Amino acid sequence: MLCSISKLSEQELNAIQDLENSLNKSLLAFSCHDIKVADLSADELARIQELENRMGMSLIAVDAA
Repeated sequence: MLCSISKLSEQELNAIQDLENSLNKSLLAFSCHDIKVADLSADELARIQELENRMGMSLIAVDAA
């Protein structure tokens, strides 16, 4: 399972912002998705890790559906 920041409609965003204002707290919205992680060779993994390090982010290899 992979979770990422949700894409919100204007109505959803407004509802969250109203609650944030009421609570005086910031909220993050996440949506989760089932994924199949790809099998990687040692070379493929090393290439991905090198790019992650260079870009300062995490990458996940998945099998195309």
